[in-house]
This record gives sequence, structure tokens and C-alpha cells, in this order.
Amino acid sequence: MINILAYFSQLNAISPNKASCSPLQNIRKIDGGNGPARFRVMMSDGRHTLSSFMLSTQLNVMAEENKLVPNCICVLKRHVTNVLKDGRRVVIILEIDVIKPAEEVTGRMGDPTPYTEGQTKAPQAASKPESRPLQPQNRNEGESKDFGKKTLSALPSTPGGSSKVVPIASLNPYQSKWTIRARVTNKSTIRTWSNSRGEGKLFSMEIVDESGEIRVTGFNQEVDKFYSLIEVGKVYYVSKGSLKIANKQYTSVKNDYEMTLNGESTVIPCEDTCDVPMMQYDFVSIGDLENRDKDSIIDVIGVCKSVDEITHLTTKSNREVSKRTLSLIDMSGKVVTVTLWGEEAEKFDGSGQPIVAIKGAKLSDFGGRSLSASFSSTLMINPDIPEAYKLRGWYDKDGHAMDGESLTEMKGGGGGGNTNWKTLADVKTEHLGHGDKADYYTCIATIVYLRKENCLYQACPSQDCNKKVVDQHNGMFRCEKCDKEFPNFKYRLILSANIADYGDNQWVTCFQESAEAILGQNAAYLGQLKDSNEAAFDEVFQQANFNTFVFRNRVKLETYNVSRTGMIL
Repeated sequence: MINILAYFSQLNAISPNKASCSPLQNIRKIDGGNGPARFRVMMSDGRHTLSSFMLSTQLNVMAEENKLVPNCICVLKRHVTNVLKDGRRVVIILEIDVIKPAEEVTGRMGDPTPYTEGQTKAPQAASKPESRPLQPQNRNEGESKDFGKKTLSALPSTPGGSSKVVPIASLNPYQSKWTIRARVTNKSTIRTWSNSRGEGKLFSMEIVDESGEIRVTGFNQEVDKFYSLIEVGKVYYVSKGSLKIANKQYTSVKNDYEMTLNGESTVIPCEDTCDVPMMQYDFVSIGDLENRDKDSIIDVIGVCKSVDEITHLTTKSNREVSKRTLSLIDMSGKVVTVTLWGEEAEKFDGSGQPIVAIKGAKLSDFGGRSLSASFSSTLMINPDIPEAYKLRGWYDKDGHAMDGESLTEMKGGGGGGNTNWKTLADVKTEHLGHGDKADYYTCIATIVYLRKENCLYQACPSQDCNKKVVDQHNGMFRCEKCDKEFPNFKYRLILSANIADYGDNQWVTCFQESAEAILGQNAAYLGQLKDSNEAAFDEVFQQANFNTFVFRNRVKLETYNVSRTGMIL
């Protein structure tokens, strides 16, 4: 196997620094079980055939679209060799080009026979200086040979001996001994959880090298061990992580696998960082957002055309978070609203109309099309990338004079948003909420009656749980969802209100934040009043009557024993 790429070079008279060219003999799909399918490839150099080639999963599309078929002539540009536990070698193809389609190939190239491990080198191949054995540390086309030497001398030791630096794109769950050299592009805060199985904490990060990117997560002990060590923008050697199929619902990282740090994992800082890329983007034009599915995770870049003041919201778990919205425009002439949260919202400075690049924004159909930069997103201001310079030049020359067409506003009639103004009579005559999806509308209405009975309930005090607790009558309160008992609880609001405008009225249900805004008091205070001063409790509801608000509503017909048609967000 070591000689076969040397034969490719000999057959095609390719210099040692060029990629190798060969005919593809056969390709076969291998079921990946719960993971992505793999494609095994047999290749030939005219003298021998070898079936130990495997496409990296990023190249599966070439096989699925029939770009890689038997008899086509290929240029093998980048590859890495993996040694399996039983000693067999597999060549993972990282980059390959088809230079001659199968239909243009006439006749057979040579009379190849199967290559056997340990087979004697061909005489000519052995004498040629360009005939180099395929080793994991060898760098391929466009890569630095000096870097390969530096990497090997700096590699950490792992149980069983030194691991060779391999590209992220070659990682798979069937390997055990490897080290990658990558830059951290994003690191989350430490998050905690508490449920019936116990309590814990975790953090995640995204790392990138010249071949690709991968998401890495650490739990509990690994949080204590690695979190303070890791800095965004720095390069590290990472080894001995566990690999599993990635959950694409929660990440935009372009990798079929994700990594989990464990007790054997090592993360060691690397000083030689100049040739490791900073960030990998797959930008989607703002004009193309209408064609993307709701909840898609995308990368976007645009000029910050405007920015709102920061606001503060109380979440369902009674946590206060900061929120800021801004408008981005790009060369499509379309404008989209982006919501920033937490620390990013607090420190964002939109002065000077900067270029904003967001990796991993979530696409919503609320208000037409809008984006949310979640806590796992990465936001960069005026990044040093070609797309940013191109946008800057366009905006300074022509774009600044454009108003732009807002995707967030123009779809208001179908998906909600502040511009979808309706009267309460319109909601009924237009049968909003009767379709497969909920409808959103905005109205001005007055509170005419509030149902105070059962508007408060005792909820689980856990941060991320609002389930109603059961009073055990022994000073403890049990949450069935968390499967725990607590000595306390928190009050939550679920308020029924009748609102009216000049033409009609409507019952709506108001949850925590909306209910507190209407009543002008928080749930904890109302709970104290209800227990200690019934008259003062009633007065809060009386004071809230006949106040007028702008309501943003979600409406969906849901049939149980009755139909419910209104709900305030």
C-alpha cells in the first residue's frame, strides 16, 4: 500500500509536490448504521489496485451525485492514513477532483493486480526521488513540510505512544489514537442542569483547522479541567476525545461528528499558530433567507444599518436577560432584523455602521424572516475577511443610499410581526389561526375584564423548570418532572383576560411576562398579597382594568373540549 501513490506519480510523471492521478476502479456504499453512510473506493495506478480508500463524509455528495463513478480519472489532492486496531491501513480521501469523466475514458489503463501489504517496491519507483512513502505526518499539496516536523516534535504523548497530527476532516468514531491541531473559534459559558438523573455542568466550543471544523463538549470534571485553560482565538493540540454523530438541530458546524472530552482527553496549547485558519464561514445572502427553512442554523454577514436600545426581559425561568435588535443589509438590497442576547447585546456598539458577521444564527419565521444570535453563535465586528472588505466598499459607494427591503416586515401578514395590524373583528372574519400553522397579529385593545381566579400557581423552583408542584403537606413540595422534593416554590402567572377594541372583544391567555406587564406587579409579590392581604390583591386587578395596550398575539385553533383561539406571547 505504501508504494501505490508512488506508482501514481511514476505513471503520470507528476512532480513530488503535486497531487497524484489515478483511475477509479470501483466505489461501494457502506451502511453507516445510525451515522452517515461511507463510501469505499478501489483505485488503480495501472500496475496495482488497492481497495483501502475511503471517502471522508464531506465528500459523500460526489458519490451521491455520480461525480465519482468507476473508470473516471481522478486527482487525489489530500489524504491521510489511519491504522485500524487490527493493523490494517485505510487511506481517507480529504480532497479529490475528477479530471476525466468515465464516459470519456476509452480502454483500460494497464493490467493492474491487487496490491498486497509488504509487497516489494517497483524498481523504477524505488529509484525515483519523488516516490515517497505515504506517512500520516507528510503534508500534501499546499501544506508546509516544516510544519509537519514541528508538529511531530511538539506532540503530546497519549496512552500507547505518540499520536500523529491528523486533520479534523479525517476523524471518525473508529479511531482511537489521534491528535488534532486546531484553533478555538467559539466557547460557550458554563451551563448547569438539574433533573431526575442528577445535576451537572457543561461547556462547548468550536474548533477549526485547514480541513474543517468540529464541535467539542466537556462535562463536569472536564469543565473544571479545561474551561479556564481554553481561550477563543488560541490554537491547541487536542487528543483522545470521544466521537459521536452530531445533532444538526443545535449546531451549524459542518461536520457529521461531534467530540466529547473525557478523562483521557488532553488539551495542550500550541505556540506555532500562523497557518491555522481563524474561522470558517458558509455565508447565506440575506436575500436568500426567504428560501431557507424555519429554524435553520446559518452564517450571515451584513452592514449594521440601525440598532435599537438595549431592553431587559424576564424568562420563563425567572432569569433576566438583555436583548438588543439590529438591522443588517447586504448587497442583495434586503434587510433582516437580528436579535442579540446577553453579553453580546450589552457590549454591542453599532456606531459607524460596522460590518457584522454571525456564525450560527437561527432563522425564524416570526415577523416574516428574522435572525437570532443565540448563546452558541459567534459574532464578529469588522472581521478581517474578503467578504467584509467587499461589503464595506459596496456600502460606502452605493449601499448607504439604499433604504433596503425588510424581510422582517414585508411578511407580516403571514407570519406575524409588528406590521400585521388587525382589529379583533378581522381575526374572526379572516379565520386567522385555522391553518396548519399559528398566525401572528398586532392590535390595540383595552382590558375589560381579568379573571383573577386560579391566575397564580406554585411552580418548581428549579431554574429551567416551571412545572406545577404538589404540596406534600409536610413542608415539602414535589415536582413530578424533576422527580424531586423542595422546601420552597416560586409563583407563576397564567392570566385570562378579555380585551376589546371598537368592533369586538376576545379572550386571551397571558403568560408570565405579559401578565406581569398588564398587572404592573411581579408574580412573587402577587403571591405574597394573595396570602396576606386579599383586599390589596383585588385592588391590583381593579387598577389594571380599562388600560389600553398594544398586543402582539399568536392565534391557533386548538380543539380539546372547547376551542381556544387567542394567546398572547
